[in-house]
Amino acid sequence: MDVQDRSRPVIPAPADVWMLVVQHPTALRRSTRELATALTAAYGSRFAVWHTDELLFGVQDGRLVLRTLGGADLPAPEVVCVRQVAGPMRDDREVTLLRHLERMGSTLVNSVDAQLNSRNKVWQLQELALAGLPVPDTLSYATAPLEGVVRSSHLRAPCVVKSVRGSRGGQVFLAPDARLLRQVAGSLQQDAPFLFQELVAPSHGRCLRVVVVDGEPVDTVLHTSGGDALAANIAQGGSATPCPGRYPRAEELAVRAAAAVGLDIAGVDLLFAGEDTYTVCEVNAVPGWRPFMTAVAPAITACLARRLADRERSGRRAPAAHGAGHRAQGAYGTKG
Repeated sequence: MDVQDRSRPVIPAPADVWMLVVQHPTALRRSTRELATALTAAYGSRFAVWHTDELLFGVQDGRLVLRTLGGADLPAPEVVCVRQVAGPMRDDREVTLLRHLERMGSTLVNSVDAQLNSRNKVWQLQELALAGLPVPDTLSYATAPLEGVVRSSHLRAPCVVKSVRGSRGGQVFLAPDARLLRQVAGSLQQDAPFLFQELVAPSHGRCLRVVVVDGEPVDTVLHTSGGDALAANIAQGGSATPCPGRYPRAEELAVRAAAAVGLDIAGVDLLFAGEDTYTVCEVNAVPGWRPFMTAVAPAITACLARRLADRERSGRRAPAAHGAGHRAQGAYGTKG
């Protein structure tokens, strides 16, 4: 995945399909590597993987510009598949880069607005509730002191406590009663606010993950926790059982949830609220998937192909680079 010698010019045409991933040295997820391999097979030298710490951007002579860290000018790509997890994105860093690419004319999948909606769990709930979709009752706050929040008369226990920016089941726990919640409030990390969410008891230790691409449920898995744990995430020791088509009402709800948040590609987590009834737990803009979920990478590849075709039909082209620059060959394709 790392870039090879950047001083050596290679093919004259830069990549016009990008995958944008997390900065070095963070290892890429298995599903991201699988997708990069699929896109390399589909686009060859037209495809490249860029890490966020390899790029510079700004304004020169009144034009938006994009450059490599080594100083080479880059044209904006036609389509960017964003595989940077939304939760940890910072407004002044990764979000600004995404916004710059979008303002230069690139089509981002998913868009900046959709990424912003999905990275904060309360923002998600706002969009889902306004769309009339079922979500658990939830309480959060802006600058109120946490010690005061946990004493609010509107806070019901038991409840699920989550960071509004958490991912992969991290910073999630069950508070069985208000007394325990008050006891632990002072020890919680407060880099971001927490939300306090109704416990959906029928779904304790299990949830459905539906991967949605362009309004279609591509694959579905049942996640179950190990032992009596609340969270069923694989990262927290849970297991995954394939079940595409087994829960059609859940898959229909997942499609509506992805649309409500504005996501073309989404991993929608659903809770079991009762017999064949579900509520939306959260919506992820950069879903991972298990090796047996073989339909996902081809579906995303087809989604990007449709975005390219849409641009060609409409005559949209991203602006050329500000000046000439060397090009380098990356592990997954040509880097502009």
